[in-house]
Amino acid sequence: MLALRLARGARPVVLLRRLTVAAASAGVGFLLLSALGRATGHPGAAAGSGPRLLWCLVPLAAAVYFAVAVARTDPSTRPGSPMTAAGLGPAGLSALSAVSTALSCLLGSVVALLFFLVLRGDVTGLPFTGAAARLLGAGSALPVAAALTLLAVTPVAAAVGSAWALRPRRPARARSGQDGPERAGADPEAAPTGLPWGVALVAAGLAVEVYTSRRPAGAPLPVPGRFDGSPAGMLAGWTLTALGLALAGPALTHLCGRILQSVRPGAVRLLAGRVLQYEAGRIGRPLGALCAVVSGVVAAASVHGEGPPLFGPLTALGATLVVACTTATLLTSAVEARQDRAETTAALVRGCVPAGVLRSAAALRAAALFMVFATVTWAVAALAAAPLSA
Repeated sequence: MLALRLARGARPVVLLRRLTVAAASAGVGFLLLSALGRATGHPGAAAGSGPRLLWCLVPLAAAVYFAVAVARTDPSTRPGSPMTAAGLGPAGLSALSAVSTALSCLLGSVVALLFFLVLRGDVTGLPFTGAAARLLGAGSALPVAAALTLLAVTPVAAAVGSAWALRPRRPARARSGQDGPERAGADPEAAPTGLPWGVALVAAGLAVEVYTSRRPAGAPLPVPGRFDGSPAGMLAGWTLTALGLALAGPALTHLCGRILQSVRPGAVRLLAGRVLQYEAGRIGRPLGALCAVVSGVVAAASVHGEGPPLFGPLTALGATLVVACTTATLLTSAVEARQDRAETTAALVRGCVPAGVLRSAAALRAAALFMVFATVTWAVAALAAAPLSA
């Protein structure tokens, strides 16, 4: 009840974020129900149901990641919010965030179910004909238990992810046992160390994609648009690449900050570099995930060329969900970072720092990140597309 009251009295911006999470959950729920509907409508092709569900894991992961990012920026679950004054501690705030996220995703799952039943003709009795009826398995009985189980995956995963992201944590000094002042001149943000592991995962993912891309001449390109000819190894390779880029993202962001501060930096470069170093862990992972998505789209587009349509409607929906959720996650993480440095920005303004300096530093940060991550995206896309087009 408390989560419902908070949702009803939330600000328009917060409501918009939650509705966006519900929309992402609806898209994922529709994809899962479509895989179930085709499996029930075509029992002879049940062997292809596994790959279809595997491909649905990609938009599912993107939607859950976005839901967790929205939960982290919710004003009602942040420390110092009115809920803290009402007596909710860190554990209570974490539970409240999990319930709020689950409700948003549950709303999307209900919308997906209603839309799916309408398109199948289970509600109106007038299903789509032709390819649409075949994709949704119109005319076949839909297992209620299986449908409800699939629809519950997104709310449960998002709730668990939100609770884990906002779980109570001990301060850094308490974990390390240091009670005295920090060492003079020490960098409060230790540099991320995930770059070697990220590079290793990217290399492993590209190697898996190269191995699974070996196919006879004239065979269709094994991409998600044709589920029957899509080996699971392609999904595994792309997943490893995406995990590697997400793991290396914070280190690359921190490296951008160090580069900006090198060779006698001025006030603008120094400010931009320090902010990037402090925000490396928060915005680096969404940037890496977005790079993985964009590189996959670029690789598929470069290999496809001018041939017939490669992606079906459900695959197009899944790709749109992945791109939209990763982009929205990056923007939401940027909003969270801006909220966290609001006090620092206010102190700089009170210290007579010109607003133009702050704007120049923000533009310099964006330019540095774009140059580095665009180069990484192009390199990964080129390496992924090279064996497929050979």
